This record gives sequence, structure tokens and C-alpha cells, in this order.
Amino acid sequence: MRTGRDRARRVLFIVENLPVPFDRRVWQEATTLHRQGYGVSVICPKASGYERSHEVIDGIAIYRHPLPFEATGWLGYLLEYAVALFFQFVLAWRVFFTRGFDAIHACNPPDTIFIVGGFFKLFFGKRFIFDHHDLSPELYQAKTGKQRGTLHRVLLLLERLTFRVADVSIATNDSYRAVAVGRGGMDPADVFVVRSGPDMSRVQRRAPNVDLRRGHRYLVTYVGIMGPQDGVPLLIEAARYLVRDLRCDAQFVLVGGGTEFDRVRDLVAEYGLEDCVTLTGLQPPHSDVFLDALNTADVGVAPDPPNPMNDKSTMNKTLEYMAFGKPVVQFELTEGRASAGPAALYARGEDAHDLAHKIETLLEHQDMREAMGRLGRERIETTLSWQHQEPALLNAYDRAFVRRARSGAVRRAGTAR
Repeated sequence: MRTGRDRARRVLFIVENLPVPFDRRVWQEATTLHRQGYGVSVICPKASGYERSHEVIDGIAIYRHPLPFEATGWLGYLLEYAVALFFQFVLAWRVFFTRGFDAIHACNPPDTIFIVGGFFKLFFGKRFIFDHHDLSPELYQAKTGKQRGTLHRVLLLLERLTFRVADVSIATNDSYRAVAVGRGGMDPADVFVVRSGPDMSRVQRRAPNVDLRRGHRYLVTYVGIMGPQDGVPLLIEAARYLVRDLRCDAQFVLVGGGTEFDRVRDLVAEYGLEDCVTLTGLQPPHSDVFLDALNTADVGVAPDPPNPMNDKSTMNKTLEYMAFGKPVVQFELTEGRASAGPAALYARGEDAHDLAHKIETLLEHQDMREAMGRLGRERIETTLSWQHQEPALLNAYDRAFVRRARSGAVRRAGTAR
């Protein structure tokens, strides 16, 4: 049976919420497939620093489209998704007639890319692979604070349709796998866990940049997106309590950006923390700012508050801290503990003061910091790094191509009879 290995397979990634190669997970998946001989194309939005409409990086063709805003409210979501779908269809046709593709690899959120994938699957027999990055219904709840409603039901429907169209689903952790099998109704054999572990060959360890401390004794770091669900205002509240009430001599460096960036900046000013909080804005993972912050940090913080979305999600920032040998402070979350284990201290609920106390504990105990940092890096090196995830990704692709080949053979046999 021809499984697709007899000729070069071609895959088209479609991403909406982040540009590529900034999106580390997508870029790692794309480069892994390219090394295995796949022809790889990517459709994604433009963003600051990623404005070119088309370019080829390391043999991977990237097609970018404008996405003017990030949605708020049901009308905003409708407009954002409609604009994104329009450009995704236009660019998919461009790839179809130029480089070609045998599979569409859809990276959510949102769960609307199945419309593009389903079209090319129905009319041209292309495979559809769903890469489940976020729980879209829960993400909506986390962003808006609404537990139910019409839009939430629509998001659940879109999620079910996505799983229905998918030949295989790729989950970022076991919690997402359970959603795919339970809520999505997928065959467990068609769901593969591919964690978002860092590529250790690209983790650049270097001497600390003491200038980042701005004369303070300790450095606390946050790296990541700043959205409503990420809890960065809680970190600012913890920073105020730590330096003003607990009298801890610490500097905070926050590397990231997003819809909450302006609010975070305003809180820093309101609390009078300009002398001990540095906001760098969004930085690429290979930038000096990003690398200096992680190499200089004494502690990395993941302030994502407990909610149904965060509890089941794996946070890339936690894995980044661990890869650089830094101890982590975060709230008690199921998948957060599954990732960090003994490499983290866990704060209660979404208590910013307890978060500050956990940070203080680590800052005041160097031996604890060093031991936890070693444990975290070992977990990455032995289990969680991208090098350990690549086989599952390739198995998912083999499964998708074999399933489609078998279904095609069954249809042909039925026609012959």
C-alpha cells in the first residue's frame, strides 16, 4: 500500500493567532517535517517584525496576511474570523496552484480553519490535521468572564465540527487529548500528544546581563503573551507587595506583549513601580532581550490564574524557564504541575500575595533555586524537549496519510463491486 512515503509529502500549515516563525511550536513542527523531506508552506497573520507578505526561511514558504485587530465581543469575533478565513482561502488557493499540498495542518484558535480544511478535503481529497493549541470555548470564557451564552455554544459547535473533519488530532497534553476523545468524539488511536517542549539545540545559555538588574539584588522574569487569560496584572500586584511590603530587593523584567500590555503598563505607573519593573514589549525567542532575561533571571513566574482554560493548558513560558534551568513560581494548575513537578512552587488560588511569598521564598534560598532549576532542566532534557516530541508528530502524519489511503482504497473497491 502506498502510504505517501513513496513520494514527497506536502503540508500547508494555517495559523491565525501568531505569526511564523515567532510561533515557536508551529516553527518547530514545520522544521521537523521539512527535515523529514516534507514540502512545507505556512499561512499566518502579519505582526510587528513580521510584515513581509511572502518569504522563504530555511526552505519553508511563509505567506502572511493582514489581521487588523484582535476580537472583543461577539461582533469582533465574527469580523476577525471572517477576515482571517477570507485570506486563508485566498492564500490556500495560491499555495494549491504553486507549491501544492497534500494535507492542511490547522492550528487553533480559532476553530474555524476546518472550513478551509474541510473544503479541500471534500473536493480534492486532502488530509486535515488538527493541532489543538487552545480550548477555544474555555479561552472565550477566560477572556470575557462569561460562563455560558450563545457565542460559547457556537464555539463548542465549531470545536465538534473541527474534530469531525479531522483525520487526526494533535494534542498538546493529556488533558487536551481527553477533550478530543470525550467532547470531540475522536477515536483514541487518531489523537497524538505532541507537547510544546523547547528545542534544546536552540536554548542558548550565556553569561547573565547584570545591567538588567538595574542595581537590584535579584531578577524575576516573565516571558510570554499578555492576554486577559495570562494573569500578568496579578504579577504586577505581586511585585508591588514584594518590593513595597516585604522589602525584597528585586527587579522584574517582563518580556512580552498583547492586548493587556497597555493595562499592565498603566498598573506599573499607578503602583509607582517604574524603578523595579521593566517592560520590553514583544520579543522574538532568539532575540538578545529574550535570551538575556532568561539567562539572568533568578526566578521565572507563570501567573496564569486558575480557570478551566488554564488548568488544562501547558504554558510555554514554564517550559522555557525550565529549559534555562530556572525555578518556577505559578498557581496550582493540573497541567502546570504535570509540566513542572518539583521544579516549581505553587501559589494558592489566584492570590497575588501568596504568589509574592512564593517568589520571596525562592529568592531568599539560593540552594533551593539551584536544586529546582536542575530538576526542571533535567525534566526538559529527559522527557519534555522537542527532541522527545518529534516521533509523535511524525506518527500522527503517518496515521493521517495511512487513514486517507485506506479510505480511498475502500471507496475504489466498493465502486469496482
